[in-house]
Amino acid sequence: MGYGVLKVMDNKAQMVTMGVIDLRKFSDAYLKLGHIFERVTGIIDSYHPDELAIEAPFFGKNVQSMLKLGRAQGTAIAAAIHHGVPIHEYAPLKIKMAITGQGQASKEQVAGMLQRILKIEQKDMCDFMDATDALGAAYCHFLQLNRPVSQAHYKGWKDFINHNQNRICRK
Repeated sequence: MGYGVLKVMDNKAQMVTMGVIDLRKFSDAYLKLGHIFERVTGIIDSYHPDELAIEAPFFGKNVQSMLKLGRAQGTAIAAAIHHGVPIHEYAPLKIKMAITGQGQASKEQVAGMLQRILKIEQKDMCDFMDATDALGAAYCHFLQLNRPVSQAHYKGWKDFINHNQNRICRK
């Protein structure tokens, strides 16, 4: 399970840390959940985040994998609630779209874009894509806060121009 922490100053995001919560040493599913709760609590205590962004569960074919993922996410959410940290969920497609402009982007493409956007040195990149996935959720949230979704719906550029004459620069 990955995590990423961003610091926002002067409307610019920078990576503070990213990493993974390694669960491989635990054979018992409930011990894994306990470890997730402890580590997320530790991250919150260390960095005092204002908000938590999490990737919303996606629908897969393996029900057991979905159940395990849902439990892990629920445990991380419970840790945030326990600390009074507001939670925001983003669909994997929305995260990929926000970072790469392509909803079907690979994990490697997302990691590469985050490395360029946030100016992360290669030595600071994590070997596990779960970390950059988590950082991607945080960066997507940052973008969402700074570029709220418009309630207006346009049929195309001509429609947009017709409804936004005050925003058009004419020479």
